[in-house]
Amino acid sequence: MLIGLVCVLAALVVAAVVYLNTSYPASDAALDALASDGQVTVTTQDDGDIVFAPADGVSAVGLVFYPGGKVDQRAYAPLMRECAERGYTCVLVSMPFNLAVFDAGAAAGEEDAFPEVERWYIGGHSLGGAMAASYAADHAGEFDGLLLCAAYSTDDLSQTGLKVESVYGTADGVLNRESYEKYRGNAPQMAEDVIDGGCHSYFGDYGMQDGDGKPSITREEQLARTADDLVAMDLA
Repeated sequence: MLIGLVCVLAALVVAAVVYLNTSYPASDAALDALASDGQVTVTTQDDGDIVFAPADGVSAVGLVFYPGGKVDQRAYAPLMRECAERGYTCVLVSMPFNLAVFDAGAAAGEEDAFPEVERWYIGGHSLGGAMAASYAADHAGEFDGLLLCAAYSTDDLSQTGLKVESVYGTADGVLNRESYEKYRGNAPQMAEDVIDGGCHSYFGDYGMQDGDGKPSITREEQLARTADDLVAMDLA
């Protein structure tokens, strides 16, 4: 019996190691978006965070973005580039094992790192969005708003004064709509943008996530729409 128990525990350890070290990889197009050009300057910090800033200098408005669960951080480079092209300094944070649950406080310290930024937003995709919301709930004074990409907040944001923008696609096969509706009341001031034909995977560029629906728009269209939603929230 002891030998059997040891074998089971060993199998669980192996399974956990494999799981933690397996993620959806960033596509070649996403990796190409990491290159600086005439519009956007891209730099990687010592802690692994990737900063996208307008090429003419750090802007007065910033976004800290949490990647989705088990997705290579770099897969969100195209979305961050879209936002930077609209004038935002974007910090794409690095997460241990690509899981935001291991570092929900990853946004801490960004204000000090970029003193030129006067207004900050925080956001994330899927699990990353939920963890960003959790951090924002406890640090509402540090942010003007929260961008939820196919995500929802399990924390009560009703008294925080935060602007909240929720965006998801009608073809999303991963977002739990029942839970989304259950927790909708946590952000009564939330604005929604439901993208016709959009899907879960198109907030990043890492292929199609297991269980996702079939999109009827392009990834580029969904990314541009999401960046526009950030602008709309900022101007609201």
